[in-house]
Amino acid sequence: MSRCTHLDQVRVVELPETIAGCEECLKTGDRWVHLRMCVSCGKVGCCDSSPNKHASRHAGEDGHAIARSAEPGETWSWCYVDEVGVGVAPR
Repeated sequence: MSRCTHLDQVRVVELPETIAGCEECLKTGDRWVHLRMCVSCGKVGCCDSSPNKHASRHAGEDGHAIARSAEPGETWSWCYVDEVGVGVAPR
């Protein structure tokens, strides 16, 4: 069974009250499908179903392995490196 080896990176798990959208897509005028939030730094990016895949790109470029869904009502998290769901609960 696979498990995440990056839980020591978790710093931010609570979503902000309001999220305007994918930070990078908003800068360039692009669109996104779903939003993810990095639990290391709080950066909001778009999912891999979005054209730019900013959340996974952020994980790869910045080494921040875990992101949580930033969609209303969703509480799951994902480790991009270990490719496994992670039990990171909001505080």
